[in-house]
Amino acid sequence: MTAQEPRKKTRPAGESLVWFTASALALCLLMIGGLIAVILTNGLGFFWPRPLVAITLKDGSKRLAEVSAHEGIPNPGHPDHLVNMRTLLKVGNRDLNGVDFEWVNDAEIVARDFPRDAWFIERSEYGPFLGFPVRISESGREIASSTSGEALAEALRAKLKAAESDRAAIRHLEREEIGAINMRIEKARLAVKRLDFRAIARPEGPSEKAERASLAASVTGDQEIYATKQAELERLVEKAAAPTIVLRSASGDEKELRLLDVYRAYPANDLSAFGRASIYASRLLGFLFDDPREANTEGGIFPAIFGTVMMVFLMTLVVVPTGVLAALYLREYATQSVLVRIVRIAVNNLAGVPSIVFGVFGLGFFVYLIGGSIDRAFYPEALPTPTYGTGGILWASLTLALLTVPVVIVASEEALAAVPRSVREASLALGATKFQTILRVVLPSAAPGILTGLILAMARGAGEVAPLMLTGVVKLAPDLPLDSNFPFFHLDRKFMHLGFHIYDVGFQSPNVEAAKPMVYMTTIFLLLIVVLLNLTAIIVRNRLRRRFQTSAF
Repeated sequence: MTAQEPRKKTRPAGESLVWFTASALALCLLMIGGLIAVILTNGLGFFWPRPLVAITLKDGSKRLAEVSAHEGIPNPGHPDHLVNMRTLLKVGNRDLNGVDFEWVNDAEIVARDFPRDAWFIERSEYGPFLGFPVRISESGREIASSTSGEALAEALRAKLKAAESDRAAIRHLEREEIGAINMRIEKARLAVKRLDFRAIARPEGPSEKAERASLAASVTGDQEIYATKQAELERLVEKAAAPTIVLRSASGDEKELRLLDVYRAYPANDLSAFGRASIYASRLLGFLFDDPREANTEGGIFPAIFGTVMMVFLMTLVVVPTGVLAALYLREYATQSVLVRIVRIAVNNLAGVPSIVFGVFGLGFFVYLIGGSIDRAFYPEALPTPTYGTGGILWASLTLALLTVPVVIVASEEALAAVPRSVREASLALGATKFQTILRVVLPSAAPGILTGLILAMARGAGEVAPLMLTGVVKLAPDLPLDSNFPFFHLDRKFMHLGFHIYDVGFQSPNVEAAKPMVYMTTIFLLLIVVLLNLTAIIVRNRLRRRFQTSAF
């Protein structure tokens, strides 16, 4: 190079790769952000009360509906050219119309109107009812009618508030009081059957006879209480079912509904901004805390949220001590031999095994082998009905713990290896034993890395569905795994899960259009739960990192 030649600029080695990696990361973040935006838009917008439009078609038929979608009809010969537009209407009234949604060609519409007296009625069966209130009656006596104007709306709101209170009382009586009595009677029945098994092996002694008499007296007392509570329940249901409302559809058909079956009602075209916001908040809270209805396409997802959180909690209780102890042995105690290296390779390979394989293993080992053995050893009186020999939240949690434990082992071992050897030697030099050094020096220093493995394990465990389908998850669980009846934690019960709920509603529901918003909303809350669990672990990890961070590291 001569002095007159300009100096060429050289690009640092690897700069192109850095820019490529940054671009890929930015693209991934944009894709994730777009996906979350689509889910939020389609999910959260579902609860906003929309106006009801009265449509008249060319054939003279009428529809009262919510407008759900609007799209073009492509020309069969030229897909890029639109022939016409069509509108998806949520007509409701499935018990009258047979369908919840209907496509209508815009060319067939001759008139549109937004009647102020149109009401949106959310009920327990057959989806919503869209129509016009005619009259409210109680025990055959008319309370208010459409001719009374605002008095009908006020009476409807008052009766709906009373119906909500009645539903809560009925639910408490059925699930808490009567449910507890049924559980005591069933336990007594199994105890008597256990005594019968003992009597086959040896004659009954005075203690067995006394126990049998006590059980008989207990069952008799519980049956009397049950009869009393059942009569009380029947009276309460009869009283709550007395108020009814007659509604008229757009076609002129009338339908009488029990207000006990109506969860929410509002004049869709006569709401203020505050009224719409109140209904939106009420719907959202109901989605969080209510039980599902109508094949999971209506109602809430509280059992699924509870089952997901409880399953992750049980999985964490198993996977953390198991994974940390295994990592401690491999890193601190085991001789670094060929066998140990083979074990490490096996652990790493387990992390890549398909989740459905773990589900099959959990079904065969946990459910059939261990659960069946427990039933034969401790619950023979309940057979052939299995207690633990069938899917339940315990076996599902153990299966997911087995699925995620390789992640915890690998992360924990790497965290233990990152603790400087000089720290261990300093502790031993000061007179501490190896166990004390590991417990008070090594583990606290490695805790942030161990929690990183826990975060990854919880994220994977919360989103897995395939193993759960074989080990305990169901479409609809009648009872939660946790209640007020002894022993409070019922680990043998089946449970609901948000991931399976998404699959069931999205792919198994006969009402596809009604299922779409439920899929979006359930996805939102599954993501939210995963984020909250991970955020909690991250906060704990960062605090531990600041606490044990030293210049020696």
